[in-house]
Amino acid sequence: MITSGGGGGGDESGGEEAERSSSDLRRPFLHTGSWYKMSGAAVAAAGSGMGSAQSSLMGSSAMVLRDSSVSVVLCTLIVALGPIQFGFTGGYSSPTQDGIIADLHLSLSEFSIFGSLSNVGAMVGAIASGQMAEYIGRKGSLMIASIPNIIGWLAISFAQDSSFLYMGRLLEGFGVGIISYTVPVYIAEIAPQNMRGALGAVNQLSITIGVLLAYLLGMFVPWRLLAVIGTLPCIILVPGLFFIPESPRWLAKMGLMEDFETSLQVLRGFDTDISLEINDIKRAVASANKRTTLHLSHLNQKRYRTPLLLGIGLLVLQQLSGINGIVFYAGNIFKSAGLTDSNLATCGLGAIQVLATAVTTWFLDKAGRRILLIISTAGMTISLFFVSAAFFLEDIFSEDSHIHHVLSILSLVGLVANIVAFSFGLGAIPWIIMSEILPVNIKSLAGSVATLANWLTSFIVTMTANLLLNWSNGGTFTIYAIVSAFTLVFVILWVPETKGKTLEDIQWSFR
Repeated sequence: MITSGGGGGGDESGGEEAERSSSDLRRPFLHTGSWYKMSGAAVAAAGSGMGSAQSSLMGSSAMVLRDSSVSVVLCTLIVALGPIQFGFTGGYSSPTQDGIIADLHLSLSEFSIFGSLSNVGAMVGAIASGQMAEYIGRKGSLMIASIPNIIGWLAISFAQDSSFLYMGRLLEGFGVGIISYTVPVYIAEIAPQNMRGALGAVNQLSITIGVLLAYLLGMFVPWRLLAVIGTLPCIILVPGLFFIPESPRWLAKMGLMEDFETSLQVLRGFDTDISLEINDIKRAVASANKRTTLHLSHLNQKRYRTPLLLGIGLLVLQQLSGINGIVFYAGNIFKSAGLTDSNLATCGLGAIQVLATAVTTWFLDKAGRRILLIISTAGMTISLFFVSAAFFLEDIFSEDSHIHHVLSILSLVGLVANIVAFSFGLGAIPWIIMSEILPVNIKSLAGSVATLANWLTSFIVTMTANLLLNWSNGGTFTIYAIVSAFTLVFVILWVPETKGKTLEDIQWSFR
């Protein structure tokens, strides 16, 4: 039931006023907005039999919010504009390399710096993301992340030399670092337990859509115009944030109980009884708030140590499997395998990622996280060893031989199989599990550390991949295959199943 927030009599204590005043100091940067309360009042009026034309009109406008799945899906689709921006940033450098180098007279090494600076900016954004999402809310963090993204794209679009180009890339990366932590956390905190996996996978699906859009548009649009197009996801996201509720779990942690209940009721639908979920969240928040100061020594406790190691471990191993190195240098790898039209092949690879991630979104809440991670990492291990063997054998045979041609095709098949296997689990699920297992009182610190570890590893892999490929194609893929095999063992031995459990139940299981 949504409380109206109406006042009591004149005998309310000054303590309540002081508490309200203290609570106002912690208001979210973007609060839920009065229209939710109006809609709630309309539904309550309709339920109580009030027959006024005004109540009828307001009640009909709120009908769309009665269905919890509609409300939660709409919220997810709005914040998914952030990961589309994330993916567009990652995919932008591939189709624009020749145009930027020619127009700005850059060397290849200068362009390589441009490509890698988004990782540097993302590491800075990752450091800030946890505390930012903690103190100004999930929506406020996404708004702040949107601003440097927009400025960064415009700086690239109007760049006349490398300085503006580098500044724009750093600003983009900073925004992406915040988005990469905040979006999965927000989705996990608003989603009902039976939809959390599928909705969480929308984050990775949106990233792959952003990459594919950059690849496709980059084949037809000049790089300056492509940079302007890059501003659109965040330009749409900013006003969209005013029409969705803040995370109810964050509101509860901040002590904003009226807004917390309103937000949760909007997300679950006005016809839904949310009393049980309210009690679970209140109990978890009360338990987390008992310890107001958290010291580093406390992180060694099992309830903190285990989820922290699992979250960091999965996000680091996700990158050590070499996926960013493979995607970033896909064109060169395709050329090494004997394919001439590398741009078209790269677009095909992006489309395959989107389709495979869409399949994962469908299966996550049916099959579970563990089994998909096991299938994904096993498939990656097999395909990477297959690609490695094909490249080693290619060195034995002449380039003009039929066997060399067959091996080139087999290596391409292995690469595609690796991308499919990655997208089927290891691409999306580590972010989902990280957002599910971290206790609420360490989420800001631990989430920032896990996100930073992911971006730092991505930077290292991207910087070393080209060197490794120049050393040996077969040897490079052997290293990635060994890491994938270790990831498979890691998942089998330590990663728990979180399907069908509330966030509170998951976090209590580590105690």
